[in-house]
Amino acid sequence: MKITAIRAYQVDLPLKEGRYSWSNGNYVEVFDATVVAVETDAGITGWGECCPLGSAYLPAYALGVRSGLAEIAPKVIGMDPRDLWVLNRHMDAVLRGHPYVKAAIDVGCWDILGKASGLPCYQLLGGKAQDDIKLYRAISQVGPEAMAANVAGYRAEGYTKFQLKVGADADSDIARIRAARAILQPGDILVADANTGWTMHEAARVVNAVRDVDVYIEQPSPTYEECLVTRRRTALPFVLDEVIGDVRDLMRGIADGAMDVINLKISKVGGLTKARQMRDLCISAGIPMTIEDTWGGDIVTATIAHLAQSTPKEFCFSATDFNSYGTKDIATGAPKRVNGTMRASDAPGLGIEPILQALGRPVLEIS
Repeated sequence: MKITAIRAYQVDLPLKEGRYSWSNGNYVEVFDATVVAVETDAGITGWGECCPLGSAYLPAYALGVRSGLAEIAPKVIGMDPRDLWVLNRHMDAVLRGHPYVKAAIDVGCWDILGKASGLPCYQLLGGKAQDDIKLYRAISQVGPEAMAANVAGYRAEGYTKFQLKVGADADSDIARIRAARAILQPGDILVADANTGWTMHEAARVVNAVRDVDVYIEQPSPTYEECLVTRRRTALPFVLDEVIGDVRDLMRGIADGAMDVINLKISKVGGLTKARQMRDLCISAGIPMTIEDTWGGDIVTATIAHLAQSTPKEFCFSATDFNSYGTKDIATGAPKRVNGTMRASDAPGLGIEPILQALGRPVLEIS
C-alpha cells in the first residue's frame, strides 16, 4: 500500500461560549483547524486533524500547519502508511522540528492501518484498557465568582474534573481557586492551570496561599527550571504540560521528580505514534496523564478517545471532548459526552466519516 495524495482542508470552529480565555490575556473566539486526508492506492483514505490553540500558546499556529504540510506532503508520497515508525523517522528527517505539522498525517495513517486491518485504533494502540473515559472541563478565565458558577454548571452536566484557567495576578487567582473549590464535592478534581502565566514569586504566593486547598497546580511558569522551583516549594500535586514536548523532556522530568501528572497533547508531540511511546513510558514510570490535544473538533476528539481508551484507567487522569466546546460538526461517528465520560468508536480506524460539505474545498492538494 502506498500514499498517493495528501489533501488539506481549512475549517473554522466557533465556540459555544463565544470566547476561550487563558493566561496573559490570551483568548480565541474561532479556532482554525486543518483537516488532512491521506489517500492510498488501496482506495483507503485516512483522516487526521490539527488545531493549534492560537499562536501564543505553543510554537505552533494554524497557517504553520498548512505551510508545513505543503513542504512535507510531497516527501511522503509513495510511502507505506502502515509503516508508522518508518514514516515518522522520514518526516523528522525531511522537516526538522514542527511536530504539530506531522501530527495529522501520522493520525491519518493510524486511521488507514485500522481500516486496513478491520480494527479500531484503540486495539492497535494496546487494547481496550477502560470502558468509560472520564473527561475534564476547561473553565475559561473570567472573574472568580463567574468561574465558580461555570464550574457548578458543568458539574450539573456530569463532569467531576475541572481545569481552572488561572495565570492572571496572584490575588485574583487565589480567589478563583478558593471560589471554585468551595462549590465542589469531595472526590471532585480541581486543577489550577496557569498556562505558564506566573513568575516564580507569583507562583510562590499562590501555592502558599492555597496550601490547605485540594487542588492540583499545573504549569505555573514558562520554563522547566522555573516550574521545578515551584514544584519543590509545594506539597500540592503538580502537573506539567507545555514543557513536556518529547521523550527527552519526559525522561528529564521523571528523573527529576518534576511532576505527578503530565498533559499529553497528541499534536504537540507529533501524532499518535509518538504519543503512544510517551504514554507507555509514563505508565512504566508511574506517571498518570491527561490525554488531550491543543484543540480541535470531531476528528481530534476521536483521536484522543482511542489513545485514552487504550490507557489503563489508573494512568488516565482525564481526557478532553473538544467537540463539545464548539458549534460545528465536521465528522460523524465521533465520541459524544455522556455524564462526563466518552467512549471511542468500535468501528475500524478512528471510526469517523468526515462531513465533506462542512470541510469545503481543499486548500492544499499534493499527489
